[in-house]
Amino acid sequence: MTDRVAEISPRGLQLAQAARYIGIGATKFCQLVADGRMPKARRIDGRKVWDARELDDAFDALPHDEEEDEGENPWDNVTA
Repeated sequence: MTDRVAEISPRGLQLAQAARYIGIGATKFCQLVADGRMPKARRIDGRKVWDARELDDAFDALPHDEEEDEGENPWDNVTA
């Protein structure tokens, strides 16, 4: 019999796992949480845990590259 626990994907993710889950580093992830683009953590006693479903929803809400509406990035046109 195989170990069924090893086959379970956790719903609650620690900071590094949550950042890795959406494909960025922990520092950038914390910035996105601070500015509201990623959800805040939930608390389990003294531990912060991010809900994978909430991360999915927040990730889905991020704009696609062509949807950026912050204006032109001056670094896009830099020539060497």
